[in-house]
Formats: sequence, structure tokens, C-alpha cells
Amino acid sequence: MRDSSLFYCLLVEIMDHIHRAGCFFFFLCYNKSMKIHVIVDDSLEETEVFIKTPKLDQEILAIERELRRSQRTLPLYKDNTEYFLQVHEILFFETDAREVIAHTKDDMYYTDLRLYELEERLPSSFLRISKSAIVNVKKIFALTRGVSSCLVQFQDTYKHVYASRSYYKTLKARMDEEKGDLE
Repeated sequence: MRDSSLFYCLLVEIMDHIHRAGCFFFFLCYNKSMKIHVIVDDSLEETEVFIKTPKLDQEILAIERELRRSQRTLPLYKDNTEYFLQVHEILFFETDAREVIAHTKDDMYYTDLRLYELEERLPSSFLRISKSAIVNVKKIFALTRGVSSCLVQFQDTYKHVYASRSYYKTLKARMDEEKGDLE
């Protein structure tokens, strides 16, 4: 199962890079060893994802579900305006009193969803790090461990959040997985 979760993280990362780079044609062929083909087609107006497989099983359905989640937008609010942000733009969610706040690099928005509802809807790149926070693991720049918590910092922003001691091992393991994907 560990190999599958690493693959999902890698696939979401590939889709994120494809999405940022522009219009591409992304072609998957599933076998015992999976083949991934990326084809640039300037004539396309939007990204297309194809999954070719000899049979539809739970792993393929999980890949499809993760791809759909990673491209999802969330309705977020600021003042009297409703915004629809791509989930990959969000650094972290935290609760403040009874409100859930979504933090981006430069701004913050409010959502009507509770943290447990967000956990169900967000892609696997998001991880609960305390009773009051969920973080986008792909956006983490630094972890500074303290006695009772861990400071989580993000690149090119002053924003930070704390991971509780009970969630630290899971966060560290996830960060090690991310590091392993790059090696």
C-alpha cells in the first residue's frame, strides 16, 4: 500500500506541474509496470487526462478520485465576496474560535466547512497536524521541533502554523515520503 500512496502523491505532483505549465495531453497506461506519457499539444484548450487500464479495480478508482480532488476548487469567503480557489493554492486551514480559515501565501479566507469535512474532500497532499489545523504538505518549507509542538513554515510568506506533538510523527513521515519522491 505504501507504494500506491507514493504513486498517488507523485501523480498529483505531476498533475500540479502540468496544470501550472499550460495545456497538455496526459496519457496513462496501466500494466504491471505503469507507463506514463506526457504529450504537449498546443491545439488543446484545456488539460485532458486519460487512464487506460485492462480492468477497473480499486487502485484505478483511487487514482481517478485523487485526480478529481486535486483539481477541485473550494468556495471561500472574504468580506461579502465568494471566491473559488484551487486547493493547491492553499497553505493550510486552521480554526479560530468557531470559524475555519483557509490561508494562502498572501491572504486568508473563511469556509463554511468544518475541518473533518475538509479532510474528506481534500486531496492526499493535505494532512491533519493538530485538532485545529490541516496543512498542504507540498507547501511546507521548514519544520522546527519544540518541546510540545512543531513550527511549520512556508516559503516566501510570514505565515506559519503549529503541529501538535501527537501528530508530529505522521507529519515527519509524510515529509520523508515527499523527500523520497524527489530523490
